Amino acid sequence: MDLPNDPSLLVGLHTRDDAGVYKLSDEHALIQTLDFFTPMVDDPYVFGQIAATNAINDVYAMGGRPLLTMNVVCFPQCEDMAVLGKILEGGLSKIKEAGALLVGGHSVDDNEPKYGLAVTGLIDPQQIISNSAARPGDLLYLSKPLGNGVITTAIKAEMAASGDIEEAVGWMTTLNKAASEAMQQCGIKAATDITGFGFLGHLYEMAVASDVAVEVYAQMVPLMSGSLGYAGMGLIPAGAYNNRDYLQGKISYHDEIDPDRRELLFCPETAGGLLMAVPTGQEQDFLRRMAESRIKVSLVGRVLAERFAPISILNQPRA
Repeated sequence: MDLPNDPSLLVGLHTRDDAGVYKLSDEHALIQTLDFFTPMVDDPYVFGQIAATNAINDVYAMGGRPLLTMNVVCFPQCEDMAVLGKILEGGLSKIKEAGALLVGGHSVDDNEPKYGLAVTGLIDPQQIISNSAARPGDLLYLSKPLGNGVITTAIKAEMAASGDIEEAVGWMTTLNKAASEAMQQCGIKAATDITGFGFLGHLYEMAVASDVAVEVYAQMVPLMSGSLGYAGMGLIPAGAYNNRDYLQGKISYHDEIDPDRRELLFCPETAGGLLMAVPTGQEQDFLRRMAESRIKVSLVGRVLAERFAPISILNQPRA
């Protein structure tokens, strides 16, 4: 595909990021992203919050500040418009929390409700954080546990425990604002947020864009309460199988990994955490700043060497 190009396009499709970055001046660049999807919870207000959080977090993954948003809405005309109102109210609550402005949107009549945002952010061109800047020796840290993919599948099957639902909703409505600000303060250059491609899918995108080999410590990847149990019951979203097929031949197992835990590494996440590559020598400053921001981060892997190779999966780091 012969795509238009421009020297001012600093981040585009070639870096496999979830947002594009366009340089306006030596001090300012625009971040542009869009995301929307179908409901995964029954409460329309909460659904609006989740969808807005998921879209806004793409800007935080780049190290930017959300500036302007526009609603993207699909909704059946025959349904109660009060439900749509609640969805939009939920989204607006997160837009306000992010310090951004709602400036409009577009809606279409559709049989299945869908909601999300187009988001424009602002960033200093010299401080862009992207998929393509991971380097050998970097340590990989994750800011949220995995598991909301199987928990939302359990919700749809009416098999999810109330406590597990509450935990998953709590994470899905948490903006990555504090984690993003903390990683900017300690000079992180490579990060991505974990969403539809799952943990391994987004890690693969980072590894390919950076042209590096990485390893993952499966037992150290944090998981939401109940998620292993739901995975063991077969409550795996269809997207997990798509992600696993896509990564065929791109994963190398060096230990016997618990099969349910392995499934969670492929599962799509909604408004997941930041996966950050922390350079050698900056780990203590990074951990201090995250602790000051009350962000619990988990070491989940490291960058091994230049040149991409299949992602190595181990249970724990080698001694």
